[in-house]
Amino acid sequence: MTAKFKIVIPARFGASRLPGKPLRDLAGKPLVEWVWRCAAKVGAEELLVATDDERIRDVCLGFGAEVVMTNADHPSGTDRLAEVAMLRQWPDDAVIVNLQGDEPLTPAANIHRLVKACIDHPEAAISTLCEPLDSERFANPNAVKLVRDKQNFALYFSRAPIPFPRDGGVPNALLHIGLYAYRGSFLKRFREMEVSPLEGVESLEQLRALWHGERIYVADAPEPMGPGIDTAEDLARVTKLLQELHG
Repeated sequence: MTAKFKIVIPARFGASRLPGKPLRDLAGKPLVEWVWRCAAKVGAEELLVATDDERIRDVCLGFGAEVVMTNADHPSGTDRLAEVAMLRQWPDDAVIVNLQGDEPLTPAANIHRLVKACIDHPEAAISTLCEPLDSERFANPNAVKLVRDKQNFALYFSRAPIPFPRDGGVPNALLHIGLYAYRGSFLKRFREMEVSPLEGVESLEQLRALWHGERIYVADAPEPMGPGIDTAEDLARVTKLLQELHG
């Protein structure tokens, strides 16, 4: 891919369901290192880990990552990236990918598709991805659903089942993949945006952007996402996958 873009991996120590998650051992390496190594294969012009924790910083420096220390009171990963963009003085036209620090099996093709969507749709402040949602997860509040318009711009994101099938059954629902690309200009605006009531209710940071009138383009992921890590059970499952992949 020839387009220039940056990747930031936000990593915080205090995850509620799995404290110390970035440093948890995963097949012999800390989780954050697997995510960083995954991102290093994608071809970004800059790759950074953003954290507020010295333990995470020291581990990341140990395996060769560049680290930016940020404030500890950010309510979301996007707020943390906005601070990084300010500290690094990235220009308005910079494309900045937010790669979640618990996604060690993110396909490179998905990041490339995300960046292309951001570049191809200058009217969008953010691009993100989705994939079809199976019926078993449709009612699961941990699976974030979305609806979009005919031009693939987001209408709404929710933990609730949307669109709701009034007459029963399960619709052709879409699962939101929490991978974002932002424009530098948007991150400057985001720093000044008040937290929206919708964001507080759903605990979904992208609703702040929609509430303030920003547009989000939602592209179809070209490849299935690997499993993310939120719980100890997830950690065990992904450990097994990585051991099978890498021996």
